[in-house]
Amino acid sequence: MPIESPAFRHSNPVVPAYRRGWVDEAVAAIEADQCRTADTHLIRLIVPALSGIDIYLKDESTHPTGSLKHRLARSLFLYALCNGHIRKGTPVVEASSGSTAVSEAYFAEMIGVPFYAVMPRTTSSEKIAAIEHYGGNCHLIDDGRALYAEAAALAARLNGHYMDQFTFAERATDWRGNNNIAESIFTQLQGERCPLPDWIVMGAGTGGTSATIGRYLRYRQYPTRLCVADVEHSAFFDCFRSQDRSHVCDRPSLIEGVGRPRCEPSFVPDVVDRMMKIPDAATIAAMNVLSRRLRRPVGGSTGTNFLALCRLASEMRQANVAGSLVTLICDSGERYRQTYYEPEWLKGRGLDPAPFEAALTSFLATGEPLALAADDVANPQSIRSPETT
Repeated sequence: MPIESPAFRHSNPVVPAYRRGWVDEAVAAIEADQCRTADTHLIRLIVPALSGIDIYLKDESTHPTGSLKHRLARSLFLYALCNGHIRKGTPVVEASSGSTAVSEAYFAEMIGVPFYAVMPRTTSSEKIAAIEHYGGNCHLIDDGRALYAEAAALAARLNGHYMDQFTFAERATDWRGNNNIAESIFTQLQGERCPLPDWIVMGAGTGGTSATIGRYLRYRQYPTRLCVADVEHSAFFDCFRSQDRSHVCDRPSLIEGVGRPRCEPSFVPDVVDRMMKIPDAATIAAMNVLSRRLRRPVGGSTGTNFLALCRLASEMRQANVAGSLVTLICDSGERYRQTYYEPEWLKGRGLDPAPFEAALTSFLATGEPLALAADDVANPQSIRSPETT
């Protein structure tokens, strides 16, 4: 159903002589949704063994559609509307089988346009049901490698708009502020003991959120560094290490929301100070450990983030450095009951998180060095000279 025309909202009490009709109403509806949505919590994780190192978790699972991708979907819709790509009745198409598609379906339903998610036929029934819950259509294909091309082709056949999150994520969000996630983090840290964190840790999915954070740090001239956590079967880490964007990975990532087969256009390596490549079994282990500490389940990509954060905390501990660290809870673990939380699913994919879980549990209990190796590389352009450290 098309959205009803609300009373026109304008700072000038006099009715303006010119309006853009449906587009004005669509933008107003999305902006109103943001006004109704309180900012997500910044949770401090108390770890007595790491006294002097404050750990914060930005809980993005509390958005209306349950994940960090809610911010991205809102920005993508506003970007497309304000650039004239979406008009009344324009079908919107996205290449996504994950949380982005769920969030985009939500906003498409809000403004009354059709939504199509192009996704592999192997996508879980839970994800399909979530997209369909918001009125979205699931366009299933057999070869996941054809996701991008089929999404563009479907949009052309429908005379619609291909949202293309992997290209437009980094430019759809205002990285200078305007209540983006970076500005929100620093606003919430203002009253804390260490309001300028040593590191912010973020996984790489589209690359858009890491680009926003990295740019904001430079814009505000903060000393905080950005560490991007990548996963197995993903091209981002190798692209960063080699400074060559042509790297590809033929196998799909097992950790939803992070990891891509190519270096996506929205990934901006020059604003990243360091990258780690976290083993999938270690991701699951960190997910389990953090879920127990929070007394609620988190998703796999949150495990990737938390493992990288703990490696940084271990370095700070050994160097006797006090400070703070921030990462994200990307989504709830409720979406992964039949995968990451299912022992048979893990066994079938050769994943044994037990050794990593024991090492991480010991570190958080004792503060002793975290004996957990991972590929790790710093951006040579970001290595600070001794007089600036």
